Formats: sequence, C-alpha cells, structure tokens
Amino acid sequence: MIKKLIFLLVLLISVSSRGQQAASSPYSFYGIGDVRFKGNAEARMMGGASVFADSIHMNFQNPASFAGIKLTTFTAGASLNTARLNAFQGNEKSQRTTLDYLMVAIPLAKSGFGFGLIPYSSVGYKIRNTDPLTNDYRAFEGTGGVNKVFLSYAYKIKPNFSLGLSAHYNFGRIETTTLEKISVAQLGTQEINTSEMSGFNLDLGAYYQYKINSKLDLSTSFVFTPQSSLKSRNTQVVSTVLLLNTYEPFDVDKLDEVNQTKTLKMPSRYTVGVGIGQSKKWMFATEFSLQQSSNFGTRTNDISKVDYENGFKYSLGGYYIPNYSSFSNYFKKITYRAGFRYERTGLIINQERIRDYAISGGFGLPLGGAFSNLNLGVEYGRRGTAKALLIEENYTNVIISLSLNDRWFVKRKYD
Repeated sequence: MIKKLIFLLVLLISVSSRGQQAASSPYSFYGIGDVRFKGNAEARMMGGASVFADSIHMNFQNPASFAGIKLTTFTAGASLNTARLNAFQGNEKSQRTTLDYLMVAIPLAKSGFGFGLIPYSSVGYKIRNTDPLTNDYRAFEGTGGVNKVFLSYAYKIKPNFSLGLSAHYNFGRIETTTLEKISVAQLGTQEINTSEMSGFNLDLGAYYQYKINSKLDLSTSFVFTPQSSLKSRNTQVVSTVLLLNTYEPFDVDKLDEVNQTKTLKMPSRYTVGVGIGQSKKWMFATEFSLQQSSNFGTRTNDISKVDYENGFKYSLGGYYIPNYSSFSNYFKKITYRAGFRYERTGLIINQERIRDYAISGGFGLPLGGAFSNLNLGVEYGRRGTAKALLIEENYTNVIISLSLNDRWFVKRKYD
C-alpha cells in the first residue's frame, strides 16, 4: 500500500511542472485563460451532467460523492482538441493535446477522501498580422495557465445522504506578449505582461438518493462554491526591439518596467442536479449551474471593450448499460453515454455575449473484470461568434480516461 501511495504522489509531482498546457483559442486571452476542466470524462460524455455517485467512479464536481467510493480509485484523463476558427478576415485551424486531470480516491468506514492535480485553465494563442497597405506589423502571443491541487473529504450522514468538502490551492503563471512595428519606424515596440497567480477556494457539496420503488432511484446533487480571491503579481516590461526580416526580435532595449499586485475575485457558483434511473442499468439526469461572474476582473487594467455578466450552464444527459453482469457478451457490459450542454460563459466582448454549446457521447469499456474501465468519447461544439470582428470556434474534443480500482485496506488472513 505504501509503495502505491508513493508511486501516485511521485506521478502527481512529476506532471505538476507540465500542468500548464497550451490552449489554442484567442478567447484564452481573457480572465485566467480558457477554462479547460469541464468535469470527469464520464460526465463530459453526458453533456457535463454529474448527478451520479457510485462505488467505482470518481465524481470530482461534487465532493460529497467521495463518501460512496468502495474501492481505492485512480483516474487520469486527457483530451485531443481540434478547432476551426472562423473570422471575418478568414479561417484557421488549431490543435492541442492536454492532460485533463490526475485523481485518487480512498474509501474509509463511513467516509472517503481524495486528492489530485487539475490543469484548470490555459492561455495559448499566436496571432500575426501585416497590413497590406501600410506594411505595419502586429503580433500577439500568450502562454501559461492556472493549475489546481485539491484535497476532498466526504462523510455519509445516512446511507442515502452525504456531505463533502474540497479545498483547492490554485497556482500558475501567464505571459502575454504584444509586438508592434510601423513601416516608417526603424524599431518596433514590445510589451510583455507576466502574471504569477496563487490563491485558495472551497467547494461544499451534498448528495441525496431516494428510492422511488424497487427499481427506480431519484438522485439529487447540490454544490456551492463561495467567492474567493486569486492574487496576481503582475510585471509589465516595455522595450524597443530590432526585428529581422522574419519579424523575430533580434535586439531588445528595455524602456520601462512596472510591478503591481492585483486581486481577482473568483466568482461564486451554485450547481443543482437531479437524476432518475435504475442502479447499474440506466440514468437520465439534468444539471444547472449559476456563476456570479459579473464582478470578475482582468489581470491588467489595459484591456478594453470587455465586460463580465453572470453566467450559467445547462446540462442534459444519461447512460445505459444493457447487462452489467453479463459473462457471455462483452458488448452488453459496455456503458453507453450521451448528452448536451449549453453555456453562457459570462464573457462579453464588443457587446457580444460569448456562448458555448456542444453535444457529446461515448463508451465506458470494462477492463479486467467489472471494476476498472477505459472511457472513450467525443464532443462536438461551437463557441463564440464571427460578429463584431470576433471569432467563432467550431471544435471537436476526443476524450479518453482510465479508471483503475483496487482494494487496498484488506486485513490479511496469512502473513
């Protein structure tokens, strides 16, 4: 058991330095970047609906679900994202592969706890433009993101009712670069903004299951995330640069450096979900989240034509298992999932609301028996708009996760 814990801890530490994966979206310029974590793979395949809490699947969105874990569970998820970016000026394509999460859950007598690492948001864009009339040149580039390390604990108040708490430490670094040169000037101007961010936040969760009859169960879920603060230590460096023919900076002469500390208000969030189904057979669920993001600010003060409003997300989805205990037909043991998601992100640019909606589906493939499983899914969606000189993203996410389950705390009969 000790060796397994050490292995998992080393694995978490080894990837933490790579936690800030590149995004590929111009919208990642705003706020703390493009929020990549949309939930566990199982929930994402159901449109983000996370109204489930069983003994072998981890549900990070609601910390109360950790009380239902019966086996020690390790899960890891990753995504391949491809997108087509449509704008008034033309079209482009982008692609990225990211690690989504690493998590561990360990059951106790009437409770359970979990911990893990989540690369939460990413900044990643590279835009270059040369005016064909004046030959003026502009370039914008951004990298970095925010990671989460979390610790969750849940306690089962009654057999069908549990409460949970998750504590998160958020940390990360974001760097944005703006480069500009007009044709009549010998030198260009470069501005580099760097933000080092850190802070804590909490999730409070409750889960209740009611047995309607001998077959049907009604599941309800509630999660509250209080408003928190994220401290951003900002450094702005302005320089003159000599550009090569390829527009790569060759020589830099620093003109000014400004340091300041700014506190971002991370919005509170309320999530309510309800689902109906038959254990180990099927479930149909819906979930609604309201995010108080109207008070959210930007890392720096020089971003114009951007506002924030309260956002929300609506999810609808479910799963179906033909025969969970089938021995003769493997396909009957597969979990089939599908769902739909609609989200108003809370971001307003040039007076246009940025919306995000998608359909998704996938499979849960049992491995080595009935407990461990491999999840494969796909999500098709659209975000943003090509109006008001903005960009419409048509994206496809290929989702994969591995969930390994084992019984660690078993007293040996023989030594």
